[in-house]
Amino acid sequence: MHGTLTEKILRDHLVSGTLEPGQEIQIRIDQTLTQDATGTMADLQFEALGVPRVRTELSVSYVDHNTLQSSFENADDHRYLQSVAAKYGLYFSRPGNGICHQVHLERFGVPGKTLLGSDSHTPTAGGLGMLAMGAGGLDVAVAMAGLPFTLVAPRVVRLWLTGSLPAWVSAKDVILEVLRRLTVKGGVGKVMEYAGPGGATLSVPERATITNMGAELGATSSLFPSDEETRRFLEAQGRGEAWRPLAADEDAEYEEQIEIDLSALEPLVAQPHSPDAVTPVSEVAGKPVDQVCIGSCTNSSLADLMTVAAILRGRHVHPRVSLTISPGSRQVLAMIARNGALADLVEAGARVLESTCGPCIGMGQAPVTDAVSVRSFNRNFPGRSGTASAGVYLAGPEVCAVAALTGELTDPRNLGEVPEVIVPECFEVDDSMILPPADDPDEVEILRGPNIRPVPTRGPLEDAISLRVLLKVGENITTDHIMPAGAKVLPLRSNIPAISAHVFGAVDPEFAHRAQDWGGGFVVGGENYGQGSSREHAALAPMYLGVQAVLARSFARIHQANLVNFGVLPLQIAEEDYERLAQGDVLSLSGVREAVRGSAAITVQNETQGYEFTATPQLSPRQVDLVLSGGVLNYVREQVGEGD
Repeated sequence: MHGTLTEKILRDHLVSGTLEPGQEIQIRIDQTLTQDATGTMADLQFEALGVPRVRTELSVSYVDHNTLQSSFENADDHRYLQSVAAKYGLYFSRPGNGICHQVHLERFGVPGKTLLGSDSHTPTAGGLGMLAMGAGGLDVAVAMAGLPFTLVAPRVVRLWLTGSLPAWVSAKDVILEVLRRLTVKGGVGKVMEYAGPGGATLSVPERATITNMGAELGATSSLFPSDEETRRFLEAQGRGEAWRPLAADEDAEYEEQIEIDLSALEPLVAQPHSPDAVTPVSEVAGKPVDQVCIGSCTNSSLADLMTVAAILRGRHVHPRVSLTISPGSRQVLAMIARNGALADLVEAGARVLESTCGPCIGMGQAPVTDAVSVRSFNRNFPGRSGTASAGVYLAGPEVCAVAALTGELTDPRNLGEVPEVIVPECFEVDDSMILPPADDPDEVEILRGPNIRPVPTRGPLEDAISLRVLLKVGENITTDHIMPAGAKVLPLRSNIPAISAHVFGAVDPEFAHRAQDWGGGFVVGGENYGQGSSREHAALAPMYLGVQAVLARSFARIHQANLVNFGVLPLQIAEEDYERLAQGDVLSLSGVREAVRGSAAITVQNETQGYEFTATPQLSPRQVDLVLSGGVLNYVREQVGEGD
């Protein structure tokens, strides 16, 4: 049967449903990925399911987010994750082994397989031809238990690439160009499928940069075909046996087609405070720069850092600039140490950090007040850097390196010829920091620190709800707005009562207190509510505070699913109703359960302003049952019990 590459992989893994855009389907998951910021909760949820061993082909637990061990919490989490992995059959990538997406690309990704990760940038593995998707930790825990993953069959967009990248233009500029055209809402409900002769000129790490930032489009996933370039990468990693050719059929039909001539691109930057605020660097050249950070899961490959080292070789970082480098993996760090690139970076004045997410997730390296920080990262949301007044510009490694030298945003093409970088045909492989599961799980004790608390749940959905609007927010509210990241909050990921005090902390510091004082309530949002990270804490902690429903104009895919997973009702409202609602309004909903069962609009009475309007549940048939029961955990536990 002919089709797109996405359709082929979905068809091979289809468990139930009809493979038509907009229809709910269930697919088999081959591999899962968790990281420590979301993994502790995912593991607690997996334990609650009562399954003795993971039932996927491969599950890997990474530690790459919470490595700033300023107190006991993070260290305790790491110990817990390692013991869970040993007992339940996961591989454990130790702290220092690298960022989950970079390591998974190097050591575990397989073309044609499905990967579900509790991190929104899991589609990085699409650079290998995997169908890789981000999800909330509970969805990943369910997949680890061997149950299928439920999603809405996506529409598939083909991005046809021609030409080849000019000097000083990188893969980062490709995805920034896509974001410039489509915006952060342009990929919602879609898979972005790259093809064409231009795509064949890109290496797997370059492709991974592009698929990684597909998350910023709101896309379900992004992927490239598996071709000779894929084979070369896997062979360089000593995994040539994992390769197989995969591509869409020539007569495949797409929802939409976009053409990009790579040779016509120029160096780009995304300006504060959104990844789609894209402009040529030449138009903002001359802006003074205070900090440059290179790395993250987007641009920390061997080729990226060798390129940066070649640009910096024999030069020195501008006196005003703080330059940090975060290698993507231990493999990358070891190889640049041996080939001399690390010495070039250090001699130029770079500060070399751990092989972790680091500054990208707000774990250290907060810039100065009112800073301009140029980063090869994937997100530049307000306050994410750790400094509320800072403006973050997203750019490719070349633009970042040149800004570090000149002390201002600079078109790198002004520097003349780009240094040549030759990536070796074989990579150094050392998996000693990836621990296999225990041979005898019965002998493994799960080690829990005092910061690790049980997963909170709520009761069934009530039929009548009368509460106040706790907060009204605007469009494109991110999970960073709802549940901040950073060194202060991340250590509390295993402790929902403690972390709930920070819900909406950057938007309204009184939110948590108000929710407790008012006995819960509603949140009102604009379009694309919950974009960004997959962190389920942005649904779980509000649920703990008594948020019963979110009334928004539209929802981001992963966050909508996370709300449902924890029994928070997602309701869509019209623009005029959004405009009229105000914080403090008392809203009364009646006949809620019947309306949800029938997928009907719910009548909402605004008691404060004296009028009524309707709000429509945004639920699939499966999600109806989940919301009615108050969340997914009991529902899944029953299913697993029946399966046993």
